[in-house]
Amino acid sequence: MTVSRSLAAYPAGRHALLVELSDAEHTAAFHTEVLRRRAAGSLPPVTEVVPGARTVLLDGVPDPEALARRVAEWQVPPVADDTGDVVEIPVRYDGPDLADVAALWGVGPGEVGARHASFTYRVAFCGFAPGFGYLTGLPAHLHVPRRSTPRTRVPAGAVALAGPYSAVYPRATPGGWQLIGTMPDPRPLWDPARERAALLTPGTRVRFVTADRMADGTSTGGTAADGASADVAAADGAGPGGATADGTAATGARPEAGA
Repeated sequence: MTVSRSLAAYPAGRHALLVELSDAEHTAAFHTEVLRRRAAGSLPPVTEVVPGARTVLLDGVPDPEALARRVAEWQVPPVADDTGDVVEIPVRYDGPDLADVAALWGVGPGEVGARHASFTYRVAFCGFAPGFGYLTGLPAHLHVPRRSTPRTRVPAGAVALAGPYSAVYPRATPGGWQLIGTMPDPRPLWDPARERAALLTPGTRVRFVTADRMADGTSTGGTAADGASADVAAADGAGPGGATADGTAATGARPEAGA
């Protein structure tokens, strides 16, 4: 194990390194720095980079101990707000927990959607189900608890909140998050036939746009930066690990990030 003031790095088997960070902000910054150094050719060979809630797993590392010593010396800058692709998600703010969230926020139910859609989010990591991205960016004073009684079925396309995260359920599953809206067509969130099956991958920026604004022909789940359409084809408590770039569950996330 290698420990510095900002991180702890643990060999994970013979060819992987698990880096633990202090919070979500430092985790996002470290993940971004890993990708930057890999693109620049200044990182030893790494086959996969898997961010979690407060961890980043580097897999396929020839010498985890040597890499642990190197990352402990890195100067990691904060993530710039304008980095990463932007995906716009259409949403109708009609969720069954809208009134409960409004009460927690101290606003009327009609104001929840405007507040939620006023922020730009970032995919911190993926997990729970293929295509399920955990989105950070909601201010701390708007964080809400999970429901005391989880639902046995949350419909596909449900836009939800729990703790510091927002998310869109890519397919129907049980879940305990607060449901505030609906993505009319959630199929683009996970399309195995697409080269990048998951629409929401770590580092991607996300904006929620009311479905009425996108009824003029903008493609559901499109990339705002270039207008490209997506091919159409799925925080508290226990949960599974993080995910690889295509959304497949993998080790790396901390257990408090369930759905």
